[in-house]
Amino acid sequence: MTTTVEFARFTVRAGAEAKLVADRPAMLAALRARFPACLTREDDGTWVDVPVWRSRAEAEEAAAQINTVPECAAWFEHIAESGGLRHGEVLDAWPPLRAE
Repeated sequence: MTTTVEFARFTVRAGAEAKLVADRPAMLAALRARFPACLTREDDGTWVDVPVWRSRAEAEEAAAQINTVPECAAWFEHIAESGGLRHGEVLDAWPPLRAE
C-alpha cells in the first residue's frame, strides 16, 4: 500500500472565505480519526485541500463517498468552483518541523 496525497483545488464563493475556514473543524472532525489533511491558499486566490490517504484506493473510495458525510456536504457549499482532484503517490517524505 502506497501513501497518496490528494490535491483538491477550488475557489471559494464570494464572501464565504471566513465561513469556509470557520466550518472546517466540524467537517474535519467527521474525517480526522481516519485521515490527516491541511488547507492552503495559493497566490492566485485558489485554495488547495491536501488530504493524505493510506492508499490510492482509499482516496478514490473517499471521493466517491464524501458527499454522504453531512459535515462535508455542508462545507462544500462554500466552494464556488472546483478545480478538480489530482492524486500523487508519496515517494519521499520528511518529518514536520519541530518548534524550538
